[in-house]
Amino acid sequence: MTYREERPWGWFETIYQGPHYLVKVLAVSPNQRLSLQRHEYREEHWTVVGGTGVITVGDQEIPAAPGVTAHIPKGEVHRLEAGESELMLVEVQRGSRLYEDDIVRLDDDYGRK
Repeated sequence: MTYREERPWGWFETIYQGPHYLVKVLAVSPNQRLSLQRHEYREEHWTVVGGTGVITVGDQEIPAAPGVTAHIPKGEVHRLEAGESELMLVEVQRGSRLYEDDIVRLDDDYGRK
């Protein structure tokens, strides 16, 4: 199962789905960012594979560069921001709800609150 979805901040491609996990590749366009958000039913693990930027998990800002990983526990506020080049990562979601209906957006530049 592979499909790609375009977003205002870049794109993601779902590359594998199991019963309670999902694997995606995300690409955030230069100088763009995802909404500040949290998930009620899933955790995520991010591994940066290209580009640079900043990963925010709770109050911690993590410089994003190839090889950097971040664990986002269920309910933790997080964001991904690209620097001057495209930021690409592999995301593994684990939990009972793995799609958009689990996202609580705390801010959103694209009007989807």
